[in-house]
Amino acid sequence: MPLTFAPADAAALPLHVVPKERLTDWRATLDPAAAGWLAATGFAAGAGEVALLPGAAGALAGAAIGLGDAAARARNRFQIAKAATVLPAGVWHIAGPLDPADADEAALGWLLAQYRFDRYHAGKAALAMLKAPDGVDAARLEAIAAGEALTRDLINTPASDMGPDELEAAFMALAQRFGAQAEAIRGDDLLARNLPMIHAVGRASTRAPRLLDLRWGNSGPRLTLVGKGVCFDTGGLDIKPSSGMLLMKKDMGGAATVMGLAQMIMGLGLPVRLRVLVPAVENAISGNAVRPRDILTSRKGLTVEINNTDAEGRLVLADALALADEEAPDLIVSMATLTGAARVAVGPDLAPFYTDTDAHAAALSGAGALVRDPVWRMPFWTPYEPLIEPGIADLDNAPQGGFAGSITAALFLRRFVDAAPYMHFDIYGHMPADAPARPKGGVGQGARALLQALPQMLGL
Repeated sequence: MPLTFAPADAAALPLHVVPKERLTDWRATLDPAAAGWLAATGFAAGAGEVALLPGAAGALAGAAIGLGDAAARARNRFQIAKAATVLPAGVWHIAGPLDPADADEAALGWLLAQYRFDRYHAGKAALAMLKAPDGVDAARLEAIAAGEALTRDLINTPASDMGPDELEAAFMALAQRFGAQAEAIRGDDLLARNLPMIHAVGRASTRAPRLLDLRWGNSGPRLTLVGKGVCFDTGGLDIKPSSGMLLMKKDMGGAATVMGLAQMIMGLGLPVRLRVLVPAVENAISGNAVRPRDILTSRKGLTVEINNTDAEGRLVLADALALADEEAPDLIVSMATLTGAARVAVGPDLAPFYTDTDAHAAALSGAGALVRDPVWRMPFWTPYEPLIEPGIADLDNAPQGGFAGSITAALFLRRFVDAAPYMHFDIYGHMPADAPARPKGGVGQGARALLQALPQMLGL
C-alpha cells in the first residue's frame, strides 16, 4: 500500500499536539464547551493519549494528542504517529508550529504508521491521513517511507512465498523500477564464478542458491551495500529447535533492509555509484548439506572450519564482501540478522554497528538521533581475533565459549574486506510488539540513519 500524504488542498481537521506541561494553558484557549469536555473525559496529555474535540451539533471539531512530560518524550519515539491509528478516517493537519526535527518526525511517523501487511487477509478500514506539515520535504519522506515499506513487506512474507526465487524477483523489480542493471548468478554457476561458500550454504535446498548484483548511477563515490539473504534458516545439520525456527522467515532481513535503503537512494537520486549484493539462499538439510567440521575455501582463499552449520550467514556474506572489496569502493556496508548475541547486548530496538572509522561512527550516531533511527556502536575488538582462528583452518565460523558472539562474527566478516572502509550492522529486523509507527513484524533498522549520514560519510 502506498504511504503518502493527503493532498495539500484537502480540507482537514486540526490535531493539537499538547505537551503535559502546556495542558492548562492550551485548554484555556478553547471554548468553554470543549474545555469542559476535556476535563470531563480526563484528558491529561499523557504520552500518546488522544482525545476528540466536539463541535457544533455533534460534529467533530478536531482532536488532541498528548506528548507527556519531558521524561516521557525522552523515552518514546513517534508519539504523534499513534494518532494515525486511532483517529477517525479522514484528513488531518497538525495545528500550531513544530520545530523542524519534530515536524519531520511527526510526518514520517504518520506515514510509517499507515503500513499494513495485508497480503493474506483483508486489511483494516481506511486510516486517517495527514497533510504534510509546513516546512517538511514531503517527497523525501514519502520516498523514505516507500523504502521502509519494501523492507517490511519482504521480511513479513513467509518463506513459502519468499524463497530465493521470489527474493530475486523482488530484486529485479527494484532494479527495473529505477533503470538499474542487475544480474543473478545461480546454482553451480556460483562455483564457476568463484563464490563457493554461497554455493555450499545453499546447495542442500531444492531452491537454488544465488548471488544478486545490482548497479545504479554513473558518477560520484562508490557505495556497495551487502545484505544477508537467508530466506529460511533451519540451522542446517546443527538443526534449530522448532521454537528457534518460528522467526526464521526474517533471516533475510539484511537483504530486505539494503534493498529498502537502495530504493531510498535511487528514489531520491543521490549522486553515488551504488552496488547492491545479496547472497540469497535457504539453509536446508539434505544429503549434500555442509557438515560440522567441514572446511570450506572462500572466494578470498581463506579457509573456514565449520563448527556450527547454524552460523551460515557470515559464510554467504564473506564471499559477497570479498567480491565487493575487489573494486575498492569508497564504502562497503553489510547488514544482517546475524547473531542472537547482538539482541542480548542491545535488545530489539537498537541497531548495533561496527566500524574502524571514527568519523563514520560519529556521523552515523548523530544521524540516527536526528531521524529517530537509533544505532549503537560496537567494537571491532582486535584482541578477540584469536577466537576466530581454529588452528586447522584460517578461520572458525562459530568460536566456542559463548562470549562476544556479535563481535567475533563482525571480526570474521572484517577479514574479507581489505581495500575499502567497512561498516557492518547486526540487526534484528523485527518488532516483537506494536509501537508507534512500527507495527509488530518486520522493520528496517539503520537504513534511515545511513541515508542521513551518507552525505557526510561520502563527501556528497
